[in-house]
Amino acid sequence: MKNPISITGISSISPLGISSEEIWNLYKQSSHQITFEDFAGSIAPVAKLNSTSKKEIEKLKEKNSQYASLDDSVLFALFAARNAVKDANWGDEVDFGINVGSSRGATSLFEKYHKEFIETNQSSTLSSPTTTLGNVSSWIAQDLGSNGPDISHSITCSTALHAVLNGVAWLQSGLSNKFLVGGSEAPLTPFTIAQMKALKIYGSETKDSYPCQAMNWDKTRNTMFLGEGAGVACLENGISENAIALITGIGYATESLTHNISISTNADCFQKSMKMAIGTTNVEDVDAIVLHAPGTVKGDQAEYNAINAVFGEAVPALTTNKWKIGHTFGASGILSMELAVLMMKHQEFISVPYVNHKVIPKKLNKIMVNAVGFGGNAVSILLELP
Repeated sequence: MKNPISITGISSISPLGISSEEIWNLYKQSSHQITFEDFAGSIAPVAKLNSTSKKEIEKLKEKNSQYASLDDSVLFALFAARNAVKDANWGDEVDFGINVGSSRGATSLFEKYHKEFIETNQSSTLSSPTTTLGNVSSWIAQDLGSNGPDISHSITCSTALHAVLNGVAWLQSGLSNKFLVGGSEAPLTPFTIAQMKALKIYGSETKDSYPCQAMNWDKTRNTMFLGEGAGVACLENGISENAIALITGIGYATESLTHNISISTNADCFQKSMKMAIGTTNVEDVDAIVLHAPGTVKGDQAEYNAINAVFGEAVPALTTNKWKIGHTFGASGILSMELAVLMMKHQEFISVPYVNHKVIPKKLNKIMVNAVGFGGNAVSILLELP
């Protein structure tokens, strides 16, 4: 990287709530946010927004008649973007870029409109414009009055961190001084749940205290569950006075596939992305890693193998939030980034309650965040305290 990038604001809406205080307090608790819900007659574990968060989304719809026709994936992103900009004190600033993506996009509306078409052989007028992926960033731009470029993309579960990469590239190119980045996902629908179950990676009903066993290296079955939410961060070029964290390293890689959802045994893509993000930094100086670790047997183990290969005997403290809020697909990377920022702010490591942590850091000055998605697209971001 040419120079550090400042994160001046970050906000989210997820099963943990909407305010940084509420989110941090729930992170400090050993409980999870997973419940078992009925999806078209099939029970599945999921992590939903709480009632307070849902009310905030309903308020959005009520204040603007156009928003009533939008998918939750767009509304979640709108809500998080408003709060992130407020956090960053951008005020009336309009010359900033936007890149907020989604893995699945408008899942609820797609299923609704497709069912309508199957039953009537006709489609509603708004079925096309409200299900395009560009809805996410373009509606944020409309809502915030931004004049900059607005980009939406889908790179499966590494979508949000790819947005971070894009924001960094725009800022370091000199084409923009401020960029809004993140991801949003509303995948708790019957068809999406059925797709994950068909892949044999979705968890099932269990009597375990923690249904998702992310980072349990000894598990013998897949325990990945889906969650919903969005996260957005405000990026500024250089070191800003109001920076809450700095991006000092970025890494990315794609590995060859043997299957549509495969990842190599030692996660070659993660090894490359982490090495790139570390750059000239000593591996001993990385205090913690927020893992992608979705709760699958092979996925978790492959990332762990990659970390051991890169860090050797200097493996830092490891954690993840999937056990608590499920896997939010394209939003997962930015929610992991938010966890890293909060841990640095409070100088407190958030452990996984059922994991015997070999390392508990005394300081949290540098934290790496990982994400990878279907297609072997890995991203690693190195964050640092200002």
